[in-house]
Amino acid sequence: MKKEKYYYNLKTLQYEKVKVSLVSRILRALGFLSAALVSAFILSIIGGSLFSSPKEKMLMQENAAQKEQIEYLGSAVDELSEVVENLQERDRNIYRVIFESEPIAYSLWNSGVGGSERYKELAKFNTGELMIDVNSKLDGLKRKMYWQSQSYDEIAKLVSNKEEKLQSLPAIQPVSNTDLKRMASGYGWRIDPVYGVSKFHAGMDFTAPVGTEVYATGKGKAVKVDYSTGGYGNRIIIDHGYGYQTLYAHLSSFEIKAGDEVHRGQVIGYVGNTGKSVGPHLHYEVHKNGEKLNPVYFYYQDLDDISYEEMIRMSENTGSSLD
Repeated sequence: MKKEKYYYNLKTLQYEKVKVSLVSRILRALGFLSAALVSAFILSIIGGSLFSSPKEKMLMQENAAQKEQIEYLGSAVDELSEVVENLQERDRNIYRVIFESEPIAYSLWNSGVGGSERYKELAKFNTGELMIDVNSKLDGLKRKMYWQSQSYDEIAKLVSNKEEKLQSLPAIQPVSNTDLKRMASGYGWRIDPVYGVSKFHAGMDFTAPVGTEVYATGKGKAVKVDYSTGGYGNRIIIDHGYGYQTLYAHLSSFEIKAGDEVHRGQVIGYVGNTGKSVGPHLHYEVHKNGEKLNPVYFYYQDLDDISYEEMIRMSENTGSSLD
């Protein structure tokens, strides 16, 4: 039952019934409706900011998955770039040196592939920055792979005319070491194990038990096979021609004598602990025209790309040498 309202009339000194006009009723209803609509709008905004719709949730999940996938692709491109850079390093420091050929200029390896206009369309996406970064890296990788392919085509032509030279050059590890567990120290500045001072180590040390077989790393002629109690200890020097020589030090005994012709992979002696050595190992050096080179660049017939990369990493340790 609708309640009636009264007010006290000061003129008549009586209570009289309140009469509400139709216009007032309409305005009051409109006011109530407006307040309800405003409240509903505010609540919808608050709810939308706090609670996502199923469609919005699905889009957010897709965006997150896309971002994760793009980041993964970026990491994969970085890893491939490292492999290609190692191939470039081998190209410049091994193949080009061997064949006495000019290496591909760095300006070609690092030449540009176009400006930012190429990626303008990607910038409008939420993951645009990531996509631009990955595409830029991928374009750089494609460019380097193209030039590496061109380089190998040129090297293949050089190989066909230099078979004898290839047989002579040092191209394997001097001890059996496919698992890379026998390397103790690489080429570079190391701590001398006897004097405790920093000293340039001009070869690589391979740990192995006394009596382990030592191989000639290329075809050549033994020009020095001598016993000694100091320095290199018992050593072998092989002349491979073309300006190359290899040295094998701290041996326990020999299988060849000075003047013998040897071939790659032939057993020439055995690991020992002679001379200035603090443990059984082979010290190995590669010389070109009297200059001592980093032997790590001369195992290209022994190692695949992954093993070669690991060998480089291991050879760069800055610990002590064994001689």
